[in-house]
Formats: sequence, structure tokens, C-alpha cells
Amino acid sequence: MTTLGEVYLVIQGQSPPGNTYNTEGIGLPFLQGKAEFGEMHPVAVKWCSAPSKIAEPEDVLVSVRAPVGPTNLCAVQSCIGRGLAAVRTEVGMPAKFILYALRATEDDLRSKSTGTTFEAIRGDDLRSHLLPLPPLPEQRRIVAEIEKQFTRLDASVAALKRAQANLKRYRASVLKAACEGALVPTEAELARAQGRGYLGREITQPLRRVAEQRAQYTVQAIPRDLPDSNIPEGWKLKKLSAICLPVEKTSPRDSPEESFTYLDISSIDNSLLQVVSPKTYLGKDAPSRARQRVWSGNILFSTVRTYLKNIAMVQPEYNGEVASTGFCVINPGPDADGRFIFYVVQTDEFTSRLNPLQRGTSYPAVRNDDVMNQEIMLPPLAEQCRIVEEVERRLSAIRQAEAAVETGLRRAERLRQSILKRAFSGKLVAQDPGDEPASALLERIRSEREAAQVAAKAAPRRKRRAKA
Repeated sequence: MTTLGEVYLVIQGQSPPGNTYNTEGIGLPFLQGKAEFGEMHPVAVKWCSAPSKIAEPEDVLVSVRAPVGPTNLCAVQSCIGRGLAAVRTEVGMPAKFILYALRATEDDLRSKSTGTTFEAIRGDDLRSHLLPLPPLPEQRRIVAEIEKQFTRLDASVAALKRAQANLKRYRASVLKAACEGALVPTEAELARAQGRGYLGREITQPLRRVAEQRAQYTVQAIPRDLPDSNIPEGWKLKKLSAICLPVEKTSPRDSPEESFTYLDISSIDNSLLQVVSPKTYLGKDAPSRARQRVWSGNILFSTVRTYLKNIAMVQPEYNGEVASTGFCVINPGPDADGRFIFYVVQTDEFTSRLNPLQRGTSYPAVRNDDVMNQEIMLPPLAEQCRIVEEVERRLSAIRQAEAAVETGLRRAERLRQSILKRAFSGKLVAQDPGDEPASALLERIRSEREAAQVAAKAAPRRKRRAKA
């Protein structure tokens, strides 16, 4: 075991003058911290024409401020700000050995950080960080074995992430099919299959024949109220406002000492599409936007940044509580299954119609009327219930698959840390008694540093003599 500073050269970053920054690619890439880090190499977004501290290719970059510990490998000569330190290897040691060693001990390094506003680590603490030092040939074998195992692991992680993306697309396709009549047989199809009549259409088949006959004598071939051919048989095109009930307005401040639960955008979990951990207030402390009474089964549709889909269905435990006016509260009437409407407003097709209607720049928003005036295709109530059952069956399967993928990703990360732990406890590769011992490597580093220091001290004297 040895310290980082004893074996490697540690260069602390320094912020250059602000007027030397640019985004035009003039000078060296300017790396300021973790924000520019990639999986292995950083990606610069700024450049510096007068760098103060420079990292060379193959230097290991360590984030030393908010957060402490993440690492990357410098790809090209770069200017480093005070959020980074560069660790440079000596006497031919592989740079990736120290990169992986720091990743294996990242938690220990972070534990040395100080600061209340944001964590940071001092240069002396970084240099005193303890690391194992195996013989040089063993370092190379360790790096090769880590990369071999990581390559297999990365392939598995990539497959899991593809599955994750496919599940997300499948969920969207299920909702789309549900809202277009393509998920379950329609009531009309069931009626025909069972040999019974069906009067679910606004215009029945006899009226259609009348319309077709009239087409021979008039320019208007089909009556205006005949449903569009894209609408499934038996479905109707309805505005949300036509199938929803009014929302009760309220003022919690009228009861100053009574407490209430306040449902706002921050209380929505977008992955669960549910209200989670909302705040409780006394009426006298009620936020100014707390003005809508909501009930179980109401749909909260955020009118701010609709593309973010801050949507939730009110759970029974929040029955009669108060919602923010930042929501358009959708209160389905007797002809609509609230769960069906809930799935309709989640679709990309529904939100894409609202996005162009948003007003404002910092917090683009739509009005409640923009939401309630949207037309949706509404099937008969019995069919809505069947659609909801099928959607929920498929979404349940999707959630189980997503949970399995998440478990696989967490397991992969644990396995990655296990590989690193084994590597730096001497258990990943076999030791070779013929390797030069680490003590000899350390002695060579020390002697080369002493020679460099002597040369550095002698340089000014030689310069003065030359000048004389």
C-alpha cells in the first residue's frame, strides 16, 4: 500500500481568467468538472486561450469538487479548472491502472471531502489517498483482465438498455392502440360475432343506405353527422368538456385552522403517475394556487410544460383534498371511465396537440380550456371498461419486465464494483514470482523524481551562466 502522491504526480486545476474562455474552439479544451465527463473520456464544451494548468493525454482526471471522486481519462492536451485534478503516471505505468484503482476506492476518496454548501477535497487529502501498488507487469495484467470482463459486462448492459427502450416504446404503442380501437374487439364486432343487433352508432345502417341513395342526387354524399371513417364503429368524437363534470372551487383560507393536503406538480411521481408525499398546510398558510377540490379518480393534468407529462390519477387517500391551479383537473362524467380518459391523455398524440398551444418562454403553459377543448375518440362505456382491463393487463406485464431490467442493471453495477474490488485485492489475476517487486518500482520512481528536482534546480543556474 502506498499513497497517491508518492507514486503519481498530482496536478491541481486552476481557473484561468474569465476573458480567456470561448466556445469557438480557440486554444485548449477547457475542462471544469464532472459535467464534461463521459463514460471514459470527457467532452469539452468550452475552450481556453490562456490555460493556467494543463492535463496531458492519458492523465487521469479526478473530480475534486461537487461531486468528489468521479474519474475520466484525458484524451487530448487540455486546460483544467479548479474542479479537477490530473493524476499523471510515471516510469511507464499504465494510466488505466490508476483510473480503475480510483474507481474502486471512490467511496473512500469521497469520505475525505469537506464543505457544507458543496463537497470538495483538498490537494493534500488527495495525495494522501491510499492505494495498492502491485508490480508493473501485474498492473498491465490487471488492466487487461478488467477490460476483458468489462467488455462482456458492457454488452449485457447494452442489451438491458435496449430492452428498457423497447419496453418504453411498447407501452406507448399499447396506449395508442387502446385509444384507436385496435386493442380489443369493438362492441359492434362483438355484436356481429354473437349474431345480435347493434345500435351503438349515432347513424344506424338503414340511415347509411339512405345517405348512399341520396348521393346520386346531391353533392353532399354523406350526412354531416356521419362519423369519420377513421373512427372505429360505435365510437364518437367528443370534446373532453362534453364528457366531464365541473370541478369544485375551494378556498382553504376560509378555514384558517383546518389542515389540508396540497397536491401540486412537485408531489407527482412521473414514473408511477401517482401523487406521492404531498405537503400538508393549515388553511391560513395555504398557497395561493390551492383552489381546486379533487376526488378519487380525478385526473391531474399539468398545464405547465405539457411535454413533460406531469399526469396523475388522484388516489382514494386524497379524496376531497386540494389541488394546485397548475393542473387542469379532469373530472370524468357518467359516460366515461376515468381510467380510459387517464390513458388517453398520456398518449403522445394527445400531448402533441397541446404543445404548439403553449404560451410563455421560461415556463410554457396551456390554459385549462386548451385541454378541455381537445377532441378524443370515445367508445361505448362497456368497451371502455374492456379496453382498460386489457391495458392494465399489458402494463402490469411491462412493469414486471421493467423491474427485471432494473434488477439486471443494478446487478451489473454491483458486478462491476466486485470486479474492481477483486482486482485491487490481488484476486483477479495470478501473481508471477518473476515480476520485479513493487518496492523496486517505488524506489525507481523516487530516484527519477530526485533527479528531476536536481535538474530543475540546476536549470536557472545554467541559464544565468549562459547569460553571463
